[in-house]
Amino acid sequence: MAKMVLDSSALVAFLSGENGAQAAGQHIQGALLCSVNLAEIFAVLLRRGENVSRVRTIIGLSQVHIVPFDGALAEETGALISRTRQHGLSLADCACLALGIREKLPVLTADRVWKSLDLGLDVQLIR
Repeated sequence: MAKMVLDSSALVAFLSGENGAQAAGQHIQGALLCSVNLAEIFAVLLRRGENVSRVRTIIGLSQVHIVPFDGALAEETGALISRTRQHGLSLADCACLALGIREKLPVLTADRVWKSLDLGLDVQLIR
């Protein structure tokens, strides 16, 4: 059973050896990752010069569980976008948070502003 939902920032930090990589690495195996966040990870790593095949392999080796972005997650994500507009959260941010809310699991991120959100959700920071 999964113990954590990963934000794109946490997995990118881990995969790229950024500040917070070690903290993120402790929670990666078996964690949940929304497919919207997977798209964001591909975009970030491809922009940094990785190729699709290598990114696919890296994601596979991380042993995260990819959760499809379904209708229920879309509804909750849309509601969160509206509720968090003043904090500047992206669609992917809200998709991650929506998954955490649905699964009643903590979320792991590098985005400090998430700690100030009143969503009834345990937000843990990697740095």
